[in-house]
Parts: sequence; structure tokens; C-alpha cells
Amino acid sequence: MTTPIIETQRLVLRPWREEDAPGLYRCASDPQVGPAAGWAVHTSVEDSLQVLRSILMKPDTWALTLKGSDEPIGSAGVFPTDWPDGKGQPEIGYWVARPFWGRGIAPEAVRALIALCFDRGDQEVFCAHADFNLKSRRVIEKCGFRYLGDAPWTSSLGDIRNCRYYSIRREDWQP
Repeated sequence: MTTPIIETQRLVLRPWREEDAPGLYRCASDPQVGPAAGWAVHTSVEDSLQVLRSILMKPDTWALTLKGSDEPIGSAGVFPTDWPDGKGQPEIGYWVARPFWGRGIAPEAVRALIALCFDRGDQEVFCAHADFNLKSRRVIEKCGFRYLGDAPWTSSLGDIRNCRYYSIRREDWQP
């Protein structure tokens, strides 16, 4: 399966590449970005390259770039949810570099991936955030997801977090 390039009004979502390592490092070395999403702060360009190779350069994972620039400013992806009543159905995850917070970048990217999932035939799409991550909560609510419940989640940092799960059904989707 190939990862398609997706264009929105302001963004190009494209597959990650190894040459994105310096740009990823600039975004992911910020201590306010990764830990809120459950992953460690990147400590070097080599660290970012390893993350690209092992995590981000996979199907259905996109670098977020502004139109007219090929520089990554975040990431979004679709993966199987852990929510018990939706096991295996698509869940959207995302993060955006701090200089781009509050500009509607994350909701724009998430809406594009909701549309992609429904275009592929999915009937329900999930999204989740750690209960303390209020910025992610606002993104999820702006995109029309409805709250399902809480469940424990073990982050890649090794801590167990209370995670809030949401979903949106095809019939409730308003692009």
C-alpha cells in the first residue's frame, strides 16, 4: 500500500523521507511537543533519522507541510485503534510543531484523513488524546468527533496515561 499525497487548502500531506531528518529534529526537539503526544524529545538529527526509519516512513503516515514549502511542520497518521469496541478500525494521530499551534493546521490535516478513511469505505474513525492534552482535545472536538470514554494507555515513554477516546461515524461526517 502506498501513502497518497493529500492536498488541503493550506497543506500538503506527503510521505516522510530520510532527508526530512533535520526538519523533523527541529520540530521534535521541542520539549512541549513529543511528551504531550507520548513520545520522547528528539536529541539529535540521527535520533530523528531513526524515528523516520522505524516509525514515520510507513504506510498511512504523512509529513505535514505548508503549500509552497516542503519543510515538515508536523505529522499525521492512520493506524488501528486500541479502543475496545473498535479494535482494528482506523484511528487518526497527529502532532504539529509549536510555532504552528493555534493556526488550525491540525484540524485541517485531521479532516483530510477523516475524508480519506471514509473514501476508503470505513464506517467509523477514532481519535484519542491523553486527558491532560487540552490542545488535542480541542482539535478532536473541532473535527466533530464524539466522546466514547476513557481507557489506560501506555505511551512510548513507558508511563500509563488516562486516554480519552472519540469517534465519528460516516453518517455524522460533515466535510
